[in-house]
Amino acid sequence: MRFLSYLILALCMMQACTETERKLPILGERDFVNGDTIYATIPAFQFTNQDGKEINNATYKDKIYIADFFFTHCPTICPKVKKNMLRIYDKYKNNDNFLLLSHSIDPKRDSVGRLREYAQLLGIQATKWSMVTGDKFKTYEIANRYFAVAKEDPDSPGGFDHSGNIILVDKKGRVRSFANGTDAEAVDKFMLDIDLLLKE
Repeated sequence: MRFLSYLILALCMMQACTETERKLPILGERDFVNGDTIYATIPAFQFTNQDGKEINNATYKDKIYIADFFFTHCPTICPKVKKNMLRIYDKYKNNDNFLLLSHSIDPKRDSVGRLREYAQLLGIQATKWSMVTGDKFKTYEIANRYFAVAKEDPDSPGGFDHSGNIILVDKKGRVRSFANGTDAEAVDKFMLDIDLLLKE
């Protein structure tokens, strides 16, 4: 009986150790230079947020963040994604090492003023969650680096084809995880990944 108790204790300790040591993978392409692995990172960018402030890579220096692609008049997936992102925002709004970034894929209609109105409806602060607009081609191009779909498509609802993924990026600008932002259970698991990355 005592042996069985020790065995159960050992298994529990091994499980706890495994969970503690688990690390998120680094996603995307990689190169090997002189024996070192060079991972793909989000390229330099510059957009304008709902407060009219310039947002670029320096904004996220030494921070982890999640990104998504949306448009304010989206009739399908965006409201669901934003509902789940609000859950993330509420959970981590007091964590100084974590930010959110939403790229509008319809800069023609999503002006700074429109994004400000949208952010006010959500009840979010730009210092924590930037909703950005800018050159549409640069937005579509950077979406590819986030493993996201973002493009104009007259046959899609609202005139745009885009994925509902939310993407987790580490302090070095590398993609570490993603989830279907319309799925509450998937976002629950995604938040465990956020917790894990915050401990790195």
